[in-house]
Amino acid sequence: MNLINQPLDFEIEYPDSDGLPMAESDQTRDFLIYCVEALDSYFRDRPDVYVSGNSFIYYRQGVPDAVIAPDVYVVLGVEKKKRRSFKVWEEGGITPSFVMEITSKTTQEKDEQEKPHKYAQLGVPEYFQYDPTGDYLRPPLKGSALVGNQYCPITPTATGSLMSQVLGLELRLIEGELRFFVPETGEKLLSFAEMEQSRQAAERARQAAEQARIDAIPRLLEMGLSVEQVAIALGLTVAQVIAQQPR
Repeated sequence: MNLINQPLDFEIEYPDSDGLPMAESDQTRDFLIYCVEALDSYFRDRPDVYVSGNSFIYYRQGVPDAVIAPDVYVVLGVEKKKRRSFKVWEEGGITPSFVMEITSKTTQEKDEQEKPHKYAQLGVPEYFQYDPTGDYLRPPLKGSALVGNQYCPITPTATGSLMSQVLGLELRLIEGELRFFVPETGEKLLSFAEMEQSRQAAERARQAAEQARIDAIPRLLEMGLSVEQVAIALGLTVAQVIAQQPR
């Protein structure tokens, strides 16, 4: 892709929004948010990885119409910072390394024909598509890797998942819902809401376990154990045991 890098003598406007809704359905929106949040969290310690979605990528300086807006994309080798839009010429000519489109009724044709051609021209190494409803793609999760100047399908694993070599992650459908997994550990990547739910569940479990230890103090003391012995047995402090002694 020939990018214009020369400074211009006049100001060109590159809009940050087209004024349209982020997604046409709740499912499309939910999975777009999941992908961006899960990948952003996964790469949080990488200062050279930028994760975004539903934002404009301008790929030719001075030509505002030379723009594309992937649902989800990851750029390797650029600074991790907030951007209103991604201008390729301001990023040293670097383009996305991974793109995913959440396919719906109104986007199916573009996702299958127009966008792959554009991404191939830009040199995007991997292009994935996901249809949350299963109505528009067969199969509902597809992945392609750029070979030369065209995309070739990524072969599913024995379990039906697709491996992204760029991200180092597996994409799986769990009861029809897309999830990213770390192949080495089997860890599932979570959205911010799922991480908070997991944290709250772990905190409730911790509190329940601590209360169970507190509740066991009187019984152990009745059995003749000393305060110190009970504290050691339950992993509590002596002060915690004393506070539960019958008065």
